[in-house]
Amino acid sequence: MARKKETPKPKKEHNAYIEGSGIVVNEQIADTLKKNYMPYAMSVIISRALPEIDGFKPSHRKLLYTMYKNGLLREDKERSKSANVVGATMKLNPHGDQAIYETMVRLTRGNEALLHPYVDSKGNFGKAYSRDMHYAAARYTEVKLDPICNELFRDIDKETVDFVPNYDNTMQEPTLLPATFPSVLVNANVGIAVSMASNVCSFNLKEICETTISLMKNSEHDILSTLKGPDFPSGGFMYYDESELNKIYETGRGSIKVRSKYNYDKSANCIEVTEIPYSTTVEAIIDKIVDLIKQGKIREISYIRDETDLNGLKIAIDLKRGTDPDKLMQKLFRLTPLQDNYSCNFNILVAGTPKVMGVREILTEWTAFREECVKRRTYFDLTKKKEKLHLLEALSKILLDIDKAIRIIRETEQESDVVPNLMLGFGIDEIQAEYVAEIKLRNINKQYILRRIQDVDTLKKEIEEMEDILSDKKKIRKIIVTELENVIKLYNKPRKTLFYYQSDIEDEVVEDDVPDYPVNLFISSSGYFKKITPQSLRMSGEQKLKEGDYISASYEATNKTELIFFSDKCQAYKSKASAFDDCKASLMGDYIPAKLSFDNEEGLKAMIPTSDYEGYVMFFFENGKAAKIPLKAYETKTNRKKLANAYSSKSPLVKIMYLTEDCDILLRSSKGNALLFNTAMILPKSTRDSQGVQVMTLRAKAVLEGVEIAGDNISELEKYRSKNIPAAGKPAKELGDSNQLKL
Repeated sequence: MARKKETPKPKKEHNAYIEGSGIVVNEQIADTLKKNYMPYAMSVIISRALPEIDGFKPSHRKLLYTMYKNGLLREDKERSKSANVVGATMKLNPHGDQAIYETMVRLTRGNEALLHPYVDSKGNFGKAYSRDMHYAAARYTEVKLDPICNELFRDIDKETVDFVPNYDNTMQEPTLLPATFPSVLVNANVGIAVSMASNVCSFNLKEICETTISLMKNSEHDILSTLKGPDFPSGGFMYYDESELNKIYETGRGSIKVRSKYNYDKSANCIEVTEIPYSTTVEAIIDKIVDLIKQGKIREISYIRDETDLNGLKIAIDLKRGTDPDKLMQKLFRLTPLQDNYSCNFNILVAGTPKVMGVREILTEWTAFREECVKRRTYFDLTKKKEKLHLLEALSKILLDIDKAIRIIRETEQESDVVPNLMLGFGIDEIQAEYVAEIKLRNINKQYILRRIQDVDTLKKEIEEMEDILSDKKKIRKIIVTELENVIKLYNKPRKTLFYYQSDIEDEVVEDDVPDYPVNLFISSSGYFKKITPQSLRMSGEQKLKEGDYISASYEATNKTELIFFSDKCQAYKSKASAFDDCKASLMGDYIPAKLSFDNEEGLKAMIPTSDYEGYVMFFFENGKAAKIPLKAYETKTNRKKLANAYSSKSPLVKIMYLTEDCDILLRSSKGNALLFNTAMILPKSTRDSQGVQVMTLRAKAVLEGVEIAGDNISELEKYRSKNIPAAGKPAKELGDSNQLKL
């Protein structure tokens, strides 16, 4: 019997294969990600999520251009059903109709998401300030382009921007819109891409245009003098922080604090909130207030309801008898989204590259973009006028002998020879001859030709002016300025978001309603804080900490105890125990640098609890100096949350100690020396960042590295006390080498 022939196995490649299903290739995961994930990531960044310098994402631009091509910008054109627009847009945007419709909703006047809506709408489009108010289906609503879109599409047919084929190569679409004003900063835009995001707030149209004009005239222009601050469609009051605004204008990143607008109806004993921060919704505010009422943190409110209707937004808050409405609102601003922060991140695509820019740089880039648009438009018009002049010059030659032109045409036997014969007869080129040949017989008369060639001188003058514009950047900028001034004149609106000024004063917190009860406070070496009630502590097991972390200090206090946190950047952050939630030992607790918004790379050094600001803070530095600062120096009449220059920065800090009474302190140097002294010998300093006095004289290259309160473990040094430690009251500055001992 013949042996069965075995099927050979596929050869191994890269040390791996799967029988019967093909070869598996081993490769580095970085290569796989680069090959498969990077194209997706770049597509999201460049073609979907981030706005470009004209102020639009691709989805916005495709929708608006479709409406423009359908004639929805003409004044005589009626609104079209939204469903029709959505269907037409799918020729450019190959996504689902729901995604396109949601894009349209945000651009409409009815949604109130934009300061200057691009779509004039009819029907229910929901509201940007409401989470639960849904928009109607596309078959019920109607839209057309708002008049301000004239500024977006002005001269788009004059090759002012590049056009590319759509996804199936059946039509052309613009890569940008030639907006005549900086729309990128006039309307808010939010986008989340891969590994990056964009959050551009809106600014008042008039202020942005005036700022752009000023920057074109003077690149060092003070932006804050013309651009007062963001302007949100939801209104409200913005906290005017000049330093933060300058940071946003220069870097493109920062945070803006916005609070709601309200009025008090005394007859109804009711607070009416009519404007809220742009970053929140009516439902989020009501839910938070209801939650606070359930927790017992707010007791002054008897009822809250949403009274938003066709007249606009309104949240009604009924008060209990005897409630001070202003004090209640201060508490609500602190505890609810009635006051909220808008985080700015001006990440914009410029020539296909994402870049975070400040207002100054954005307007500079927009000006360069607009200059290119004006150049291309001028060149387009120049070309058309030169072509027209070229044709009229042929008419001028024919005027000299009309009969000759007629004779040449009449005597030519073949139609194809008419143009060549005219070229020979009058010395004109083919284009001119073709133009002459196409003139109707009734127009071959002296009157018609004279009327047409009257424009020759005007055309020559216009051509000269256009060539002059193309060669002079100042004249191009003058055109842009004129267009911006015209936009201000036509579309200017008063500011919706006003300002409130408060310097560095934080809102007063109503403490009467804060419950007071015993608590245990714990702080770890890496900056985690726990507030645990005695009952919970007794029932708890071992403290949960990060690996390598340990409890550096613990205190018995009350819920109303004030807390001072010292950072390693010479700053003090003030808070209250009541600002932290009760915790369990089995939880990690609150990370202080994140909770109190420490600066970048700023860590925690120490925490001091106090209720009366009695006692002293001792600061020990590597150079052997020590400063004794009364805790009263950190007490402020206003509820400031951040104190700069909390201690000296002249030498690295070794230790912070809080002392209610004087005691013995043991210092240790890196060279093995020690010094025992009593803190009564150091006089207190009233200045927080005082360098203090030289307590320990250090050898060359030695530094202070250990500080501790002297206790029972110091018995071995007692025999040196009479020799090495001066009598109480002797000035610390006189302590020298004779007062130190070698261990």
